[in-house]
Amino acid sequence: MDASELQAIGDTLMRLVTPSMTPKDLVKAVRKEHPDARKKDIARAAFHAIIANADHDPGKSRNLQAFALAERTQQSK
Repeated sequence: MDASELQAIGDTLMRLVTPSMTPKDLVKAVRKEHPDARKKDIARAAFHAIIANADHDPGKSRNLQAFALAERTQQSK
């Protein structure tokens, strides 16, 4: 997955994430727009979006951080 695809997924994540959304629901929503994205790619894009948008939207960045950390923890098991 190249940088432009990660950016596109990150933009989608920023648009879709809400405080009440579960990681599973967020992955489903992202895959509707990016059907070829793997969970690992979505988690990487979430970290990218956190870094890129932390100053602009701290609330969404915190929600994405919780998602990204949860996904990384699951992947390491």
